[in-house]
Amino acid sequence: MRQAGRYLPEYRQTRQQAGSFLDLCYNPDLAVEVTHQPIRRYGLDAAILFSDILVIPHALGRTVSFLEGEGPVLTPICSATDLASLNGEGLLDRLAPVLETVKRLAATLPSACALIGFAGAPWTVATYMIEGGSSKDFAKSKRLMWQQPDVFASLMETVTDATIRYLSAQVTAGAEVLQLFDSWAGVLPELEFRRWCIEPMAKIVAALKELHPAIKIIGFPKGAGILYRDYVAATKVDGISIDWTVPLEWAAEVLQPMATVQGNIDPIAVEVGGEVMDMAVDRLLRILGKGPFIANLGHGIVLSTPPENVKRLVDRIRR
Repeated sequence: MRQAGRYLPEYRQTRQQAGSFLDLCYNPDLAVEVTHQPIRRYGLDAAILFSDILVIPHALGRTVSFLEGEGPVLTPICSATDLASLNGEGLLDRLAPVLETVKRLAATLPSACALIGFAGAPWTVATYMIEGGSSKDFAKSKRLMWQQPDVFASLMETVTDATIRYLSAQVTAGAEVLQLFDSWAGVLPELEFRRWCIEPMAKIVAALKELHPAIKIIGFPKGAGILYRDYVAATKVDGISIDWTVPLEWAAEVLQPMATVQGNIDPIAVEVGGEVMDMAVDRLLRILGKGPFIANLGHGIVLSTPPENVKRLVDRIRR
């Protein structure tokens, strides 16, 4: 999960050169550099493309900016009129700098280091487009979903189709694995989770597998609880990322026979480091180490994590 980030001092130096955060995402020279930084430090087994899930709404024509200390700010979608303003034509032209970054990474990463491309899952991307940014209760998204179901369904279809095109282009450019982040999946009730998290993801996986039969796809419906099982079964993902609330014994018994499991150390345990982190690593390896898994965190590394803690984490897993 999110290797390159604000916890690395070299990232912060590169970030200052870029101007805005989106400028960093759209600058292949700097995005390649940022993607390489954790590989240089830790010799990790895979690199994940440096970009952001909100390049999709930006490429569809919405205004997107990142305010220091506040996070993303978008022009919200509230009606059919707003929806009509989305423009999928030229999507890949607008995302060309990101695809150029993928091409350069495919050519420059160590041969033993896999390249992971990614996108946000449609529900999570749609929430940012409706809320106009982050949210605590996702009330606007749920109201649109229930009060204007046709508008919401059209938005989800637009984002889903754009995501398929974008990820397919990443594979063509050199991505070897794809990951979709559904960070806000856990805020939906069961029936809506099935309709707006599982169904779009199943469509994306099926479309990408038809276009690129060899591609491996990891899904991350954060907060899905016991619905992780149904998500894996219905979407047919190759890998499933689990957040830190998922019991490891349950994941080993239920999920590992279905897919490779990725996760799920609490990011704060890595920030704390020491014996707390060591115990979490040892337990992860003991329980998931008998089946297919990717040792990882249950979400992204937090800002205040000391880089030396990450080194200790990687060294302990490797030993």
